[in-house]
Amino acid sequence: MQAKEDYIPEVDVSRTLAAQADLEWIDLSAETIPPEIISQIRAEDARRFKVVPVGIGNTGLIVAVGDPFDVDTIDSLSFLLRREIELVCASPEKIQKALSRYYGADHYAGDIPKEKEPNLGLEIGEGGGLGATDEADAPIIRLVSQLLIEAHQLGASDIHLEPLETKFRVRFRIDGVLQEVQARPKGLQSAIISRLKIMTGSMSIAEKRLPQDGRIQVKIAQKPIDLRVSTIPTNHGESIVMRVLDKSTLMLGLPELGFLSDDQKTFERLLSSPDGILLVTGPTGSGKTSTLYSCLNFINKPDRKIITVEEPIEYQMTGINQVPVNAEVGMTFPVALRSILRQAPNIIMIGEIRDLETATIATNASLTGHLVFSTLHTNDAPSAVARLIDLGVQPFLVASSVRAIMAQRLVRRLCSNCQEPGGLTDPELRALNIESSNLNQASVMKPVGCEQCRHSGYKGRIGIFEIFAIDDGVRRMINNRQSTLLLRQRARELGMRTLREDGARKVLAGLTSAEEVISVTLGDAS
Repeated sequence: MQAKEDYIPEVDVSRTLAAQADLEWIDLSAETIPPEIISQIRAEDARRFKVVPVGIGNTGLIVAVGDPFDVDTIDSLSFLLRREIELVCASPEKIQKALSRYYGADHYAGDIPKEKEPNLGLEIGEGGGLGATDEADAPIIRLVSQLLIEAHQLGASDIHLEPLETKFRVRFRIDGVLQEVQARPKGLQSAIISRLKIMTGSMSIAEKRLPQDGRIQVKIAQKPIDLRVSTIPTNHGESIVMRVLDKSTLMLGLPELGFLSDDQKTFERLLSSPDGILLVTGPTGSGKTSTLYSCLNFINKPDRKIITVEEPIEYQMTGINQVPVNAEVGMTFPVALRSILRQAPNIIMIGEIRDLETATIATNASLTGHLVFSTLHTNDAPSAVARLIDLGVQPFLVASSVRAIMAQRLVRRLCSNCQEPGGLTDPELRALNIESSNLNQASVMKPVGCEQCRHSGYKGRIGIFEIFAIDDGVRRMINNRQSTLLLRQRARELGMRTLREDGARKVLAGLTSAEEVISVTLGDAS
């Protein structure tokens, strides 16, 4: 049996750790800590991290810890408190006694009502409950809730949680630009991802080797928000991306999308067509889906039956029948389209035309008295004709079914709080093909930057558009398989403005900057 004198007292171990970390060591049993200091850390957090606040230092809160080399715990505590902390050392035994002395069991159990605090007012919809609600998990629940609320407050369209070698990076896509925000503690990486999986109600927290998809429905400040969640395994853990779908954008009118008055009248006339196909084109992230939903919202009347086929359903709209595509059970776009035509709709919206079968059914539907909305991935409006023919649709069917094609991009809108009158340089005038004499009647503004726009000078986005209305002359050209270049020339003769020209009008109107338009329309420079 080992002799008692062979054991090293815990106090001596604690003093040694303090010396190694070059920190002050204190005897908590000899300290009297004021209540205003104790209240700086919640009871559940103090017990979870086994720390005791002891004072206010020059740079932050002074906290007594047992292990000064536990970087993950210190990092996590600093993040949860949202402030800097200064460390002192104390023996773990004295810390435990101080926790009982200053917080007590009652405080631990009832510090803040559990039904109100863990989600900070964030309500979880169907499919994902609050998950584990014991005291040990409350900080993670609060941490994830703060993340979602912060993203919503900043107007983020995407949340990227990326595990790197030494940190857990968080980035928000705001107005189309990824911006890094405060990193979350690396030590809480797995717990945060597991919490988000639990909130979906459908993703497995045990499966970390395969990609997974899910959906979270929440309310933030009484506002319904949908989150499309996607995970993928990486060499440093699972990367997770959440697309934020704010249902309030459904109520956007055509002016809010960025239409100027003349284009709005043209587009409203096209929306009133009794049949035919209206296509919206552009790359991923150009706002095609939002435009389609705004169109449906514009024409959604009680006397019209509207059915959509989507993969997935991004927004749920009142008064519209929305059909989700599910390839795993055989519910593909063509299968869904054949079925919904028997439902006698007036208007059909197809999420995307991506193959010949879908394109053929959409074309046939438009020729039998249905108005069809859909999207294509092309860079400009005239190229959509060639894309449909490349898919295998006969030119005469394209000519007789397509009513109009609209290409679009999104540019950042100048912050109305800090924008200032500005001018255009000679290179910008040349790039936008603007005569200097046109500046006399213009309201050109420049970005400045303020707290409201996170010092970017921009807040929100608007669309720039290229509307190609098909007339009889264009139909003959399509039938004769004329090139995209000739179609574009004919569209210009009919008055179609290019994306860059529409952007230039919005620069002159003070809605965006020349730099934004030029960067987004580089392919339109000619």
